[in-house]
Amino acid sequence: MADEKQVVEMDDELYDDEDTQKDKYLTFHLAGEDYGIEIAYVTEIIGIQKIAEVPDMPDFVKGVINLRGKVIPVMDVRTRFKLEPREYDDRTCIVVVDIDENAVGLVVDEVREVADIPEDQVEPPPKSGRKKGSRFIKGMGKMDDEVKIILDVGQLLYDEELEQISSVSAENAA
Repeated sequence: MADEKQVVEMDDELYDDEDTQKDKYLTFHLAGEDYGIEIAYVTEIIGIQKIAEVPDMPDFVKGVINLRGKVIPVMDVRTRFKLEPREYDDRTCIVVVDIDENAVGLVVDEVREVADIPEDQVEPPPKSGRKKGSRFIKGMGKMDDEVKIILDVGQLLYDEELEQISSVSAENAA
């Protein structure tokens, strides 16, 4: 049986890469809570840097950064979730994620760790008809005696917001 697994890994390298990312989440701290996003969406983590403001963007889009010659829009997750604003400090990070083949930076208070949260330890989000924010939540990950709020990266932006952000990136890259 061990030989079979070896053949699978050699014949299907992509499958193996996906398998190693399964159940892995980048966890970060935001306004007193711990959140997680699937590691497969994360391209890199960088320290906070100067963000150039872009007019006529949603309030949660702080602007754009130049990351090695590529213009990346940056979203403040606190503002997106309508949480109390906070000054950026040396723990503040930008988590660069890939949303529908668009790089977007997410400003978070502090990156924690890459955590293993098995699928059977993730429960559906609580039902709440009156909170708009619940559409961002994919589930609740249980780790020991803690709960991590698992975000649905694909839901952080509506299609029209993603188009608006993508056009800014394209314009600045040209």
